[in-house]
Amino acid sequence: MAKIAFILLCHRDPEAIVRQAERLSATGDCVAIHFDASAPAAAFATLERGVASNPNVVLARRRVKCGWGEWSLVRATLNAVEAAVDAFPRATHFYMLSGDCRPIKSADHAHAFLDGRDVDYVESFDFMTSDWIKTGMKEDRLIYRHIFNERTAKGLFYTSLAIQRRLGLTRAVPADIEVMIGSQWWCLRRATVESILAFCRERRDVIRFFSTTWIPDETFFQTLVRHLVPRREIDTRTLTFLMFTDYGMPATFYDDHHDLLISQDFLFARKISPEATELKDRLDSLWTSGRTGFPIAGDGRRLFTFLTQRGREGRRFARRFWERSATLGRDRELVVLVCKKYHVAKRLAQALRDHQVIPAVDYLFDEEDTPLPDMGGIESTLGKRHRHLRALLRMLFRQIGSDRMAICIDPSNFDLLQDFHGDRATVKTLVIDCDYDEAYLEGHATRIGLIGAETPRTTIDRLMPTVAQDFASETLRIREADLPGIHRISQGADPEANAAVMALVFGCDAPTALALAETPYLFDD
Repeated sequence: MAKIAFILLCHRDPEAIVRQAERLSATGDCVAIHFDASAPAAAFATLERGVASNPNVVLARRRVKCGWGEWSLVRATLNAVEAAVDAFPRATHFYMLSGDCRPIKSADHAHAFLDGRDVDYVESFDFMTSDWIKTGMKEDRLIYRHIFNERTAKGLFYTSLAIQRRLGLTRAVPADIEVMIGSQWWCLRRATVESILAFCRERRDVIRFFSTTWIPDETFFQTLVRHLVPRREIDTRTLTFLMFTDYGMPATFYDDHHDLLISQDFLFARKISPEATELKDRLDSLWTSGRTGFPIAGDGRRLFTFLTQRGREGRRFARRFWERSATLGRDRELVVLVCKKYHVAKRLAQALRDHQVIPAVDYLFDEEDTPLPDMGGIESTLGKRHRHLRALLRMLFRQIGSDRMAICIDPSNFDLLQDFHGDRATVKTLVIDCDYDEAYLEGHATRIGLIGAETPRTTIDRLMPTVAQDFASETLRIREADLPGIHRISQGADPEANAAVMALVFGCDAPTALALAETPYLFDD
């Protein structure tokens, strides 16, 4: 049965580290701790006293001062690994953690998971050809020597780099090494760890090379595992759930993220907020609970993106100048049907066509398969339609042979609506308010990938009010935007009241407007 030796790097809060080590080792696993040499001596003494009576916890006696992006982080990891290998001869797996990590499964589940496959879990992707590095330096991390810390000595770091570039002081990667890159949160088998330690003793040239690369904790172990272990015995994934915001910073989890975390297909998660005491307690208890059978939803990253984007307004990129200057035409009239329930707006659009009130097009900016005439390819993808929206609409007016047209859009496309109302054409907006029951909200969340078949009921129940509020805020923003020509009909209103609004919006007579309002099954799901 798997027995895990956790490699724990930390630099503060010794009392919390003691509690973390106690929980991790309570199930028969063990912990090797490297405590940053930059920390106060009193803090290390507190840690020593706290773990002294626990035979399943060992401290790395060779401590180094760690700095982000430096070799010191790799050296600290190696020191802790060496201590673990010596102290825990029965450990089968070595799992890299930080003080911000917590289990999101039980120890029983983790042991069974590791027993299930004889592989190493480490992200290990080709440094040069993969897209793991999204921005910033890539090859320069390796071919130049980095001896200053980029965060604490930024001026020296970039001056040294500039001088090396100017003088052409590049170096080669060791000939027999193919550099890999990936997350530093790995789980390796004992044989792999022992091979790495032996390699480090024998290949001082490789150590010298990596010791002056930039951010070597993302390349050193990832490269050596691929060099020493057959490819079939490597699963290029991390078992630690982590996410990054759109600013490139690690996402932080709080007390209300418990259900989201335990439904992910990982064993641990980082980073847990220091203030999330309830979450930490619940996850620590989960580790020793003996629980098995975790439903896996795997929706964490999509759900996180959805929730963190709520409330953000504006666009990241400005509209191109030819889009700003183009116009639909002063003599044209555009009626925009705004509705979250697509089938409702589509039924009304069909009724407009059936009664020959006005040509109507379905969700051309929201659904790729909306039927459109051939317009030279500008209509072929949603991306092209959004990039050239006024040009698209001008061509569409010409294709249908009318100066009046209705289109359907999702209320989340507020920027489109603002753009339409900024045109010299006559623009009217009909907001269609609908009722949303729990089944519809869950169906919507499923369609956009927020929840899946295995998402826990508690997560769904907690998410649904957010989705409902999202719907309401989208419509409210339109109604409060002080745009001209905003009109509203609603599911709960009498057909006569809705008909009066439609007569005004579509410019049709009262009987036709009432026929539109009484369209069979207009608001039915």
